[in-house]
Amino acid sequence: MASIKGNTKLSQPKNINSGYESASEKLQKKKKQLISDFITGKERSFMERHSRILNNYFIEKFESSIVDPKIDIDKNPYAIIALGGYGREEQCIHSDVDLLFLFEKNVPDEADDIIQEIVYPLWDIGLDVGHSTRSLKECVSISGEDFVILNSVLDARFICGMSILYSELMKQIREKVINGQSNKIINWLVESNLKRHKHFGDSAYLLEPNIKEGEGGLRDYHTMLWIARIKYNIKQPRDLEYFGCLSHGEFQVLKKALSFIWEVRNRLHYIAGRKCDQLYFEYQTELANALKFNKDDSQKQVEKFLGKLHSQMELLKQQCLTFLYEQGYSKKSKQIKRTAIQTIVDGLEVSRDMLNFVSSEAILDSPDLLIKIFEESARLQIPLSSEAKRLLKEFIYLIDDDFRKSSFVLKSFERILLAPSTTVDVLNDMLSTGFLGQFIPEFKNIINRIQFDEYHLYPVARHSLLTVQTIKKFGTPEDKTGDQLYGDLYKELSNKRLLLWAALFHDIGKGEPTGGHSQRGAKIVNDILKKRGFKKSDIETITFLINEHLLLIKTASRRDLNDEETAIACARKIKDIERLIMLYLLTVSDSISTGSKAWNDWTSVLLKNLFLKVLSILRKGELATGEAVETVNKKKEEVFLSASSLQARQELERLFEVMSPRYLLYTSARDILEHIRLYKSLGNADFVWKVTRTSDSNTRAVTICAKDRPGLFSKIAGVFTLNSIDILDTQAYTWRNNIALDIFEVKPPLDQIFETERWAKAEDNLKSVLSDELNLT
Repeated sequence: MASIKGNTKLSQPKNINSGYESASEKLQKKKKQLISDFITGKERSFMERHSRILNNYFIEKFESSIVDPKIDIDKNPYAIIALGGYGREEQCIHSDVDLLFLFEKNVPDEADDIIQEIVYPLWDIGLDVGHSTRSLKECVSISGEDFVILNSVLDARFICGMSILYSELMKQIREKVINGQSNKIINWLVESNLKRHKHFGDSAYLLEPNIKEGEGGLRDYHTMLWIARIKYNIKQPRDLEYFGCLSHGEFQVLKKALSFIWEVRNRLHYIAGRKCDQLYFEYQTELANALKFNKDDSQKQVEKFLGKLHSQMELLKQQCLTFLYEQGYSKKSKQIKRTAIQTIVDGLEVSRDMLNFVSSEAILDSPDLLIKIFEESARLQIPLSSEAKRLLKEFIYLIDDDFRKSSFVLKSFERILLAPSTTVDVLNDMLSTGFLGQFIPEFKNIINRIQFDEYHLYPVARHSLLTVQTIKKFGTPEDKTGDQLYGDLYKELSNKRLLLWAALFHDIGKGEPTGGHSQRGAKIVNDILKKRGFKKSDIETITFLINEHLLLIKTASRRDLNDEETAIACARKIKDIERLIMLYLLTVSDSISTGSKAWNDWTSVLLKNLFLKVLSILRKGELATGEAVETVNKKKEEVFLSASSLQARQELERLFEVMSPRYLLYTSARDILEHIRLYKSLGNADFVWKVTRTSDSNTRAVTICAKDRPGLFSKIAGVFTLNSIDILDTQAYTWRNNIALDIFEVKPPLDQIFETERWAKAEDNLKSVLSDELNLT
């Protein structure tokens, strides 16, 4: 929280006696005990108690001040006022202590001595105290000029001194600052909120969420408070309910979410030993243990903790977005001339550019309105009102087996699935209101389910929705991939709905504790679709896509793509071009929606190469093996010419047996001989390599023969990156005797004078990586 920073220059401590130290020591002792009580679970109101012991310190220091008589306090009274989190009584373990020393008239010269007397002892015991000294007139003026400072004043709370001065400050802020420009202030708060979200990201889903500043963090709640203070002059958080900003149920849910996030923040401060709002990986397991989450066969302890944290931050995020639209954006939207939007569905209405139910009775008379409202939201591209979301939750029980099996409801849901991706996230609204979990009960098992690793940014359910949305963006202006191929392929599909059903369900098997999630998910979805009357052929396609949704990515990243058998094996399993296109688009969108560590340029290239090879095979049939065999036999004869004895020829024959057909077909006899020499020199080493200058002097060919192991190719590429060596092209082969042959075309090191030394260093790095002495991550 920004403080109202003054320009006062502080002198060095002059006359601090043991009495002041005693007051700070007393505070330190009480705080230490309070933290102990909180950590052991004895204290459930830590922030209020923490604020209170700080209050007591300031009151004691004010009442025993030896400076006050010098400044003639009767003629120029002052007040000590809490700002920011301290003003809101949200004082966490290592939170800043923000203070305003407010004077009725001009700030006296002796203000330095007051700061020295009151603030210095707090610095001495390690507290982070931000303070400012202002006159009443100055404070009102600067608050009108700088809305960041105004936010601080909105949270102001009187501690001690002249209380009437605090009251006068709040009165003048209302009359002179807020009343004349409330819309401007609210619009600024809304825009600031958007900028903050863009900067910090959606913390409800990030791997290391910022529980204060990120989307779904505490600052979302503060923004709601500030807007409510501007509009309704609320004094306490509970006034959000009193003034109708939130229903009673919503306020209780908000309180519960905030309570958990605050407890996480306090324990994070304690574990980190400092002010820390970024939930780094290193703290997550310890926090889960401190909060007493239990592990079981289906989920790790830390995954349960993160699941709850994400769910509470998602609640806060959704509440904030609805609040901003109704309380914040509504003011702004009145300034924009818009075409009137009307719904064609009986039982629904549009009010203030939001969809609502006409009445509760309309829902009871026609339960299918519960899905029609989402379809209208997608069609009209306007959000649901908070009242509509409340009614959805209230009448969710109407979604029963008859509702789920209704062909009308199913077609409506499919129209929502197929609707173009817009700024209104209809699927996420279906998730957050509980509709999706009630309509598809099996989906509940993956809501807020976290995978504790460095790859999956989102809980499983949210990841599944993102996968659907990513597919629908292919070929549109919102497509961030930069590859028109995806859009062209999606446009070609004759049955997009099957792909989108598969995308929605592809990870549903992760909700069950045993077995592979792909196979398990396919069985679950088979039952779901049968109950809803899907055609057998449609069920087979959707379950195939779910069962095999990892086939292409695993093959592309772990197999030799230059081996014709790799692509042939995929083609034999997939069998159909339409299925291949759907599987490819599902794989791409799944990887993109997982996160940047699962999707990058290299992954994109590997997948595309595999896709095009399999597509070619499905279109043209498998390789004309007669011609291929003749070519390979000629090369073998050339290689045999190098054999000096029968024994040498027999050894070559044994090696030919382990080489892949693709390798023999596309590698020259001269290169095969060179690779055999490298193989023979390998011995007990992990690898051998040879660097040669190509005909183009600006590139080098690096041939590496190594004992195959998981991740070998990526480790080699990582060593090149470490040494600033750019990869231009690659060929990777695997012999059936567990030998990997990787050939890289690269740019030479920048400093070619010391090129030999750089290659030696790179070779040493690779040795260290393969022996686990060097970690590239």
